[in-house]
Amino acid sequence: MTSHRTDGLSRRALLMSSAGLAATASLMPVRLMAQEPISVAGIYTVPVEQQWAGRIHEAAVAAAEEGLITYTYSENTANTDYPRVMREYAEQGVQLILGEIFGVEQEAREVVLDYPDTAFLMGSSFMPDPEYSNLAVFDNYIQDASYLSGIIAGAMSETGNIGMVGGFPIPEVNRLMHAFMAGVREVKPEAEFQVSFIGSWFDPPKAKETAFAMIENGADMLYAERFGVSDAAQEKGVLAIGNVIDTQADYPDTVVASALWDFGPTLAAAIEAINAGNFEAANYGLYSFMKEGGASLAPLGSFDGKIPQDALDLVAEKEAAIKAGEFEVEIDDSEPTSS
Repeated sequence: MTSHRTDGLSRRALLMSSAGLAATASLMPVRLMAQEPISVAGIYTVPVEQQWAGRIHEAAVAAAEEGLITYTYSENTANTDYPRVMREYAEQGVQLILGEIFGVEQEAREVVLDYPDTAFLMGSSFMPDPEYSNLAVFDNYIQDASYLSGIIAGAMSETGNIGMVGGFPIPEVNRLMHAFMAGVREVKPEAEFQVSFIGSWFDPPKAKETAFAMIENGADMLYAERFGVSDAAQEKGVLAIGNVIDTQADYPDTVVASALWDFGPTLAAAIEAINAGNFEAANYGLYSFMKEGGASLAPLGSFDGKIPQDALDLVAEKEAAIKAGEFEVEIDDSEPTSS
């Protein structure tokens, strides 16, 4: 079932304008009248409270509240319905369509070719292709923050036995897990990892049961790539590291740190490009990097003062180097395995 919602119909007299992305020969004719906000539609295969979709949704809502865009969205859209919903929004004249085409890569591109005057900014496992000049791609490249959260996890784990529960072993998940594991090994080279994928983007009960099994097998720290993992950690009295969003308020004695994704810089870049009339096939994943403001560590909150100072010093050192471009966290898209 697909549900449709509309948010942020406010307008302001003058929209942002900037040079945006560099113009090239493959410019598409997406241009905006100065007094009108850009019309944006989001298409999500999961509820908007889910981590990944939720960050896109929050950024769009914020942009609508600023008067930069008008925003409508569809959630719980099945992959089989996805191309149809894309066409519906394009037919309505929506200027920018946001979403996730991981499960419908080829079908989505067929839609893109049929609507050359519509800008599409989609989460994808593939790089931009000039053949689809109005399709820009992105992903949550928050490996920088995941690496830093791993340093904290390694310092807080007493046994060095760490459980990791993911949705699917696709590049978008794999790279964050590998970065986290690399961070752990900075302070606990001997750490061992239990890695499992539940085959779903939103199945908290299954994620919880998988986490329970890892705790039974000795894990005292869990990497909560999916909802449900922190519930298991809380019930069993072990610690967890969050992903994409900050859930410490819900698990104040459990979630030590979280690697956060901010979709705001990505959306801002797209808005600027459309305003400048030069939206094109480009890799917007770069705006998720920490040095671009797209990734960060959540505040320590209830764990302030509980994390070893040498670990915090290492986090601060590595974060400064990342932001200065002096240190790069490796992007490893291969499937991680248990130790």
